Amino acid sequence: MTRCDLSLGFVGLGALGLPMAVNLQRAGVSLRVHTRSRGAETDPQLAGARPCDNPATTAENVDVLLLCVSDDNAVHDVLFGRDGAAEQLQPGSIVIDCSTISPKGAQQAAAQLKQNGVHYLDAPVTGGTEGARAGSLTVLVGGDAAVLEKVRPLLEVIGGSIHHIGPVGRGQQAKAVNQVLVAGSYAAVAEAIALGQRLELPMPQVIDALKSGAAGSWALNHRSEAMLQGHYPLGFKLSLHHKDLCIALETANSVELDMPITALVEQLETDLIQQGYGDDDVSALHRWNAAMEEA
Repeated sequence: MTRCDLSLGFVGLGALGLPMAVNLQRAGVSLRVHTRSRGAETDPQLAGARPCDNPATTAENVDVLLLCVSDDNAVHDVLFGRDGAAEQLQPGSIVIDCSTISPKGAQQAAAQLKQNGVHYLDAPVTGGTEGARAGSLTVLVGGDAAVLEKVRPLLEVIGGSIHHIGPVGRGQQAKAVNQVLVAGSYAAVAEAIALGQRLELPMPQVIDALKSGAAGSWALNHRSEAMLQGHYPLGFKLSLHHKDLCIALETANSVELDMPITALVEQLETDLIQQGYGDDDVSALHRWNAAMEEA
């Protein structure tokens, strides 16, 4: 089965969801779309897709429903709330959940959908808005391998690499590991830049030199310039990453693992969110160091 043979409903047209949906539309997928704010449904890039009033309408007569929403509560509401998609999903259809939620939330959604004969894959993505626009996201999939193969043509449109991690919930666990790494790397880049600035080093040249060495990272390559400029264009909201870190810390707690570095970054993010920076990109972690400079 090719991607053009599959009819798709898409719920959640945010910073990641909209470019993902645009790429699917351009690939010739029959697409129904819905987002809570309703505005992005009529984005010119989605010309030809059918805007829908609610998740239930979006799920009518589709083979696959793809979600890219904010958290556990949003997933539950989209699937099982008022005008939820579950009331329209047909037996044998597949939900691909690209949201980042708790492993337990993914397992609960899968169990509830299974009662109606609907398959569920937890498939969180990583790669930022750059990866979403380029169709090069990394997709971490939990669920039945045979179900994954049915929808692989769709995932290959949005993802440059697709990884089957194990049963439902394993994709979210892998994403938690990813977000721990992201937290440490962003915080380290922010702190390193603060040190270089305090030393009055020519930081653009220093960063260019370090990118190809052992200190090279996605955060250094893609977010150091924003930190130097004190300008944080949205790639991934700080508030959403904070939510992901809380999931990672809860997951670690469930296996009695302490993660002091992650806990520290979570507290730094809490401080910044309380200061009103929750809608900035994660690279706004540098604001914390800048504030210390001014103090």
